Amino acid sequence: MLSGKRVLLIIGGGIAAYKSLSLIRLLRGQGCAVTPVLTQAGAQFVTPLSVSALAGQKVHSALFDLTDESEMGHIELSRSADLIVVAPATADLMAKMATGRAEDLASTLLLATDTPVLLAPAMNVRMWEHPATQRNLAVLRGDGIRFVGPDEGEMACGEYGAGRMAEPEAILAAIRAMLVQGPLAGQHIIVTSGPTQEPIDPVRYISNRSSGAQGAAIAAALRDLGASVTFVTGPAAVPAPDGVRVVAVETAQEMLAAVEAALPASAAVFAAAVADWRVLNAASSKVKKDGTGQAPALQFVENPDILATICRGDARPKLVVGFAAETDDVLGHARAKRLRKGCDWIVANDVSPHTGIMGGVENSVTVISAEGEETWPRMAKDAVAAKLAARIAQALHD
Repeated sequence: MLSGKRVLLIIGGGIAAYKSLSLIRLLRGQGCAVTPVLTQAGAQFVTPLSVSALAGQKVHSALFDLTDESEMGHIELSRSADLIVVAPATADLMAKMATGRAEDLASTLLLATDTPVLLAPAMNVRMWEHPATQRNLAVLRGDGIRFVGPDEGEMACGEYGAGRMAEPEAILAAIRAMLVQGPLAGQHIIVTSGPTQEPIDPVRYISNRSSGAQGAAIAAALRDLGASVTFVTGPAAVPAPDGVRVVAVETAQEMLAAVEAALPASAAVFAAAVADWRVLNAASSKVKKDGTGQAPALQFVENPDILATICRGDARPKLVVGFAAETDDVLGHARAKRLRKGCDWIVANDVSPHTGIMGGVENSVTVISAEGEETWPRMAKDAVAAKLAARIAQALHD
């Protein structure tokens, strides 16, 4: 909950401004006070009356409001909140922030503040992809500005691509992550998830049945405890959670590189189902049947051992958690894997077809460490994730 927290919400111009009304409602429902600032362009899409009615507060829009400015109102507004949220954050607002311009109330507030700022970008896909916007994005991230979205999808203009403002629920999750000081606040944790895909040719690959559901749930649970999460995911069926840094990969080699690039970290959870082998002689064009009935000869080579590599590396996190998905002698294989890889914990589970765990919504795990073993009852993957995240928080504070 956000009871007692204060958010200054700047509503920029754009069709996505209507989502800001739902965001205000969600924030108020969490007990958070919302002070709205409506830009001139934003007022073309939502009315001051509707914003004020939902926020329960006066809408601010003019920089030179004499009543407010007699008390330096724009300075007070910029510093009295716990968080400034810009939703939608237009390309114009981002450009003003990146270049330090202060020519209206919104841009002046953003320049005059030392309060954390969260942007929810919304614009046409071409505007988002334009080099100028991407330069401004890099500058703002370097300044410590946080972002949620944009999402991919169909635009109001009829085009498709990145640029849709994140949904209000996703923005709320990002706000909670920034304002709620959980036991993992200040900790950076890496989570790997999903399968890897090892190409045979440009249209075929070797993979496995992992949905990525457990890894995504773990990343979300760690985020909810205040951690800064880097989520390295293969092509999973389950979408990545909001409020985490997502690094999308396909192959095991790409996953290892992404994990190494994300270090240092306080902990790493390796929930991905990484292919053990890759095709050494992958074709550069689609392999065709030749009518002889002979299958192409594929040469296999072992993929890099991501878990063992990180455990033995100079930048090894304080806590490394591996997963062992087995179909027989589950605990025996998992115990041996923990010792062989050098990780602190192994989370073992039986993924035999009759269990319905791989690709399902539940899991049944045993957590194995040097101190012993603990088998948890079968439960929803979200519940497994919450329990594991709480254990990780405890371990990092011990």
